[in-house]
Amino acid sequence: MQAADGVPPAPDVLVYNDGDRVQGRLLAREGDTLVFRSLRFGDLRVSTAEARVTTEVAVTPAVAAGVRTPAPAVMADSPWQLTRFFRDLFGPWKGRLAFSTQVTRDANDRADVMVEASIKRSWAKDDVSAKVRYDYSETNATDTTDTFKGDGMWRHSLPKRLFTVYRPSYEWNRAATIDSVSSDYILLQQEVGIGVKAVDREAWKVRVGVAENFFNNWDLTTGTEREARVESLFLEADLKLPWRINITERAVYYHALATGNTGWEHQLEVNKKLTETLSLGLRHESRYNDPDVRTEDYSMLKFLLGLDF
Repeated sequence: MQAADGVPPAPDVLVYNDGDRVQGRLLAREGDTLVFRSLRFGDLRVSTAEARVTTEVAVTPAVAAGVRTPAPAVMADSPWQLTRFFRDLFGPWKGRLAFSTQVTRDANDRADVMVEASIKRSWAKDDVSAKVRYDYSETNATDTTDTFKGDGMWRHSLPKRLFTVYRPSYEWNRAATIDSVSSDYILLQQEVGIGVKAVDREAWKVRVGVAENFFNNWDLTTGTEREARVESLFLEADLKLPWRINITERAVYYHALATGNTGWEHQLEVNKKLTETLSLGLRHESRYNDPDVRTEDYSMLKFLLGLDF
């Protein structure tokens, strides 16, 4: 809309909590979500807890002279268009497509690739997320990793900073070697737990709790099946730093009361948003001795390129 004096109206400004600013136009408010059309990145959907919209008047010489300056056009063939497609498809759900690859040729020829897709959504008392992932690696044309993984999470807040959590997961390992023996397997795990929000701030959250874990493991090489119930302690942390850097951590310590066996899993990720669409991440994860079931131990460090929507 043109102002009465011929000067274009000042654009809206999307101001993030860490100080980053994006110019454009506010299209709508959908509950706790801002629908914002940026000049450079296309349509954005941002939680009101993460940003606010304001209007800043910046008079340039061209504006003062009454000269119209066209707004930068959004590139038609770019990652922004793919992001817009996924945002339209999933609506209020937020998500990420992540990719990691490496090819090394020295005394051995090695290659590995990882592809991951995740979505999440939050309500007043509930957080829901889901993730699927494929890992593959080979050395001298021999498969060393060929794994499909999927997991979900539903966390429900209770009074007095308490919460409940349910985490189902699936793992199909088609190139497993356990105790130097080929042992392909399918693993189903369900975690049912309760915890407390030890720290519950906007930029820093820490959750600790206890859980009961139900394992079902099918050894595809021998055709055997094993079930187990294992107790665990878990810790989760989310930290938001300046410059749009996020750090997330989840650690689980398993202790089977019936047998005394112990084990642990750990994942730490540092993620930096470059734009509203692109991000870079560094992830370290490890697993050792899931008690009472036969699963492959591992430790890996991945550099991730992400497409956020």
